[in-house]
Amino acid sequence: MSSLDDLINRAKMLLAEGHSPGQIADELSLSMETVTWLLTQAKGTTAPKDVHIDWTAVSSHAPLLEETALMLLNRYYQTQPKDGEGSPAADVIVGIALSGIPLATLIAVQETAQLAIYHPAKQNQSDRPTGSISGNFAAIGSQRCIIVDDVITSGNTMKEVVKYLKKHNATPVAIWVIFDKRGIKEIDGVPVYSLFKISRID
Repeated sequence: MSSLDDLINRAKMLLAEGHSPGQIADELSLSMETVTWLLTQAKGTTAPKDVHIDWTAVSSHAPLLEETALMLLNRYYQTQPKDGEGSPAADVIVGIALSGIPLATLIAVQETAQLAIYHPAKQNQSDRPTGSISGNFAAIGSQRCIIVDDVITSGNTMKEVVKYLKKHNATPVAIWVIFDKRGIKEIDGVPVYSLFKISRID
């Protein structure tokens, strides 16, 4: 998918299939602002500046996905002092739905840590959307947590997760992502570790 028309068609198809704008943003690794534009294309407006990332060649191939998860792990440990606490880096690995879940699962296995799943507010279609931790996975209260996702687009979801964890007496110790589209070093005091920083040059 390389052209703007392809993105518009894909966004509209996902909407027709019942996806919310937030889910479409996650599926296409785009900001909510960009997805809103793709779906409406309001007259007199131009497309927001954004970068589409298609990493399905990796995400759809389990062995490559596992290698990517290991790269995230190694990236983190290479930055830590040699006399640090060592493995596990955290008690709970928090995967952000949807794309962060398989990465977090693979990392939790390697770290012998528990797994939690966070559903962002943008995926909630209620009148007053809020984010939440799934009750079917690990609890996060009083735990040291690492947050895992595929892409930081605007940083809003990460801010939401960090705030949620702190509010529920958890300690977010790091954020791990494959792609950082903002070049963010930390979010509310929580350091960000990315494999790739994506920059748009106009």
